[in-house]
Amino acid sequence: MPDEGGGGEWRPLHPDGRPAGPAEPVADLAAAVAERERREHPRWIWSATSSAYPALHRAGVRVERCHDIELTEALLLGHAGRWGEPRSLAAAWARLTGAPVPPDPTPRAAVPPGNGQAALFEPVSDAPTADLAALVAVYADQHSRIEATEHPGRFRLLVAAESAGALIAAEMGADGLPWRADVHDDLLVELLGEPSPMGGPPRRLAELAARIAAAFGVRQLHAESPAEVLRAFARAGIELPNTRAWVLRGVDHPAVPLLLEYKELYRIWTAHGWAWRDAWVRDGRFRPEYVPGGVVSGRWATRGGGALQIPKVVRRAVRADPGWRLVVADAGQLEPRVLAAVSGDVRLAAAGGAGDLYAALARDAFDGDRARAKLALLGAMYGQTGGSAIPALAVLRRSYPTAFGYVEAAARTGEAGGLVRSWLGRTCPPSSVGVGEDGEPVDVESRPETDPFGPRARAVARSRGRFTRNFVIQATAAEWALTLLAVLRGTLAGSAAQLVFFQHDEVLVHCPEEEADAVVERVRAASDRAGRLLFGDSQVRFPVDVSVVDCYADAA
Repeated sequence: MPDEGGGGEWRPLHPDGRPAGPAEPVADLAAAVAERERREHPRWIWSATSSAYPALHRAGVRVERCHDIELTEALLLGHAGRWGEPRSLAAAWARLTGAPVPPDPTPRAAVPPGNGQAALFEPVSDAPTADLAALVAVYADQHSRIEATEHPGRFRLLVAAESAGALIAAEMGADGLPWRADVHDDLLVELLGEPSPMGGPPRRLAELAARIAAAFGVRQLHAESPAEVLRAFARAGIELPNTRAWVLRGVDHPAVPLLLEYKELYRIWTAHGWAWRDAWVRDGRFRPEYVPGGVVSGRWATRGGGALQIPKVVRRAVRADPGWRLVVADAGQLEPRVLAAVSGDVRLAAAGGAGDLYAALARDAFDGDRARAKLALLGAMYGQTGGSAIPALAVLRRSYPTAFGYVEAAARTGEAGGLVRSWLGRTCPPSSVGVGEDGEPVDVESRPETDPFGPRARAVARSRGRFTRNFVIQATAAEWALTLLAVLRGTLAGSAAQLVFFQHDEVLVHCPEEEADAVVERVRAASDRAGRLLFGDSQVRFPVDVSVVDCYADAA
């Protein structure tokens, strides 16, 4: 990260972190990095990509590889069972020197990725040598800790993918997703009606709210308030636990279809309405701030903007520039294929080599019943072990015992309070940290009640078992997707094509129309390479469905 004058300091390192030369001051950091990148393609080591890379990117510098100290520290702390400890360079340096560990900054202003060799730099400050010395020492310590993990080769790949992801996140946030504000405005008026001149709900929502109140026989009701809606149903003699859509759909009352429509439109108005557009869309681009590894499974999050939750109807505003196209790639049946690869179940891996894994499973063990095969596999991964899933799971256990045993072992470990890891080594939070339905950590008591075998304790243990059962699969799926993204970024280097969006297992590339066919081939090649990098010579294939469209909403 440059100082006010654009200078800095760097020092070359050997791959293991030993200095390969003296520290050198640099007058024009961006120019020097660009020149060294052109000559050597080194791996740059810095405290956080989100603070170091944006200034370089704005100056037109693109780096090929980096090692992000902060993200790597988080991975290593988690691997050691110290999930959640401060992960900044200052905290890592304090742990090395025995000094008091400072808390991470709040809010996190700078937090991104890493792996590697070559040159390292920090901004010039009042004590640049000390800053650089800390960075060198922490990197060497991280290198040693990576080598001490159970599978150091896999963990190095995890660090490299996480680091590449941070570079991509910074680039995508700066370049932005093509967004037509005029189309967005038209669809908002179409869905919601004209905005209120007084700043309240738009016309369509106001009309629906009035109709909902009338259906309950009251003059006024705030339909967005769960408490008011529950009281209205109670007055009608219907007791409900909550107002979630799946609960409402089971209720026979004239207000239900109106409420379901209101909930959907209200979500669009508040999450992607006119205020959102004014805040997040500039110069024809939606520019969110991505947070690599922002979810415990390794999936990304965002700081505002709702980039990872864009409703399909709102995607109509995502349009390629004139003469350009959007290449939209979506990995099909990703988590079941990951289970086939990581479990070592030969029979399931053979099914994973097919284009439709569920159909192959059905032919192999479920008398051709694809729906039952899908129910069994998803039930095993997500802990849906009751009701109609029971007989299907019995077939899965009998036909694919190694795969079934893999997720069962993860569940039992979680129920006992143990830690589980992804294929590359990302580690789940400890049992003292609860995990909500969305995979985010929540504060809980380490002992839910005095009796560790009481009903509440058993319920907490079962919930954690369901989480760890899926963690080993979902976190590995996130690693595959991030590896695909990193490989694709490398193959697109030097072309006009830009990575503009990434969501779990979906990637968008914005490219000139004449490059679209080449981008499609590169996406498919990146998918194959990601599978080989993670799982070697496996039978399991990871196909991607690719669409070339003008509008994101038109992707298959």
